[in-house]
Amino acid sequence: MKMKRLLNCTASDFANMNGTQLRQAIEASEGRVMLSEVICSTRPYFPELSNAEFAAAFGADMILLNVFNVDDPKIEGIPSDHPQHVIKNLKKLVGRPVGINLEPVDPEADNAEVLEEIPKGRTANRESLEKAKQLGADFICLTGNPKTGVTNSAIIESVKLTKEIFQDDILIIAGKMHGAGVKNEAGSGLVNAEVATDLVQAGADVVLLPGAGTVPGTTLEKVEQLVQMAHEQGALALTAIGTSQEGAAKETVQQMALMNKMAGADIHHIGDAGEHGIAVPENIMDYSIAIRGKRHTYVRMAASVNR
Repeated sequence: MKMKRLLNCTASDFANMNGTQLRQAIEASEGRVMLSEVICSTRPYFPELSNAEFAAAFGADMILLNVFNVDDPKIEGIPSDHPQHVIKNLKKLVGRPVGINLEPVDPEADNAEVLEEIPKGRTANRESLEKAKQLGADFICLTGNPKTGVTNSAIIESVKLTKEIFQDDILIIAGKMHGAGVKNEAGSGLVNAEVATDLVQAGADVVLLPGAGTVPGTTLEKVEQLVQMAHEQGALALTAIGTSQEGAAKETVQQMALMNKMAGADIHHIGDAGEHGIAVPENIMDYSIAIRGKRHTYVRMAASVNR
């Protein structure tokens, strides 16, 4: 069954989508999907609400939870009658697809800096993935936070495992947006055509790439080539801002948005390091307006979760 484009989907549409349908809705939107990543374990932008609710209010179509521990499921600002219901409760409040970051930590990574040890419930292992499914995640993002030792090879293996567990029930996003503390996988060496191809062949629905102008050497031309390769392999492409530039000036964010649009991105990601675990909220809106205008941005911002 073909889905309508995500631009026209409302909360009731999202509530009934599986991974394949979500992918179709994104693809039909022609590069006008906005994904906002938020940290769920820190004090929200303002304490009355969760960061996810602020991101949704400023135009995000999809919400990605970072630093979410499936063994101790909590989202600051979201009350829950039971920890196992916290993501489902959030989805009712924002009316958007909600996903989880899980990190494929590589114990054999050639470290470029002192790494941080993260809880098992944040790593991409079989038990965590199965718990993410039970919690009601709409998509999984396999990537690495700073200083975690996540490598491209570990991400590729985690994609295979995620596909085995979920099949087509969930959207799989995979790739690195910065070095994650690993030598030879930073700057211009972060991603190449071989890695992008391997991610798709492993089962990724969406190849995550650093956005143009984010990491050193990531030019518009290079991002465009990698996006085209992902498309030729049958996958979608996400361009990410994971370098704290989500807290940059409005004009910088708008310039990056247009470059990523020109490169052919299907999903535009904006990170969580702007203000208290969220992008500067106005930057979410300004990025959104740059790639799809006020019409689609304001409709997303204003649409009731009861629609």
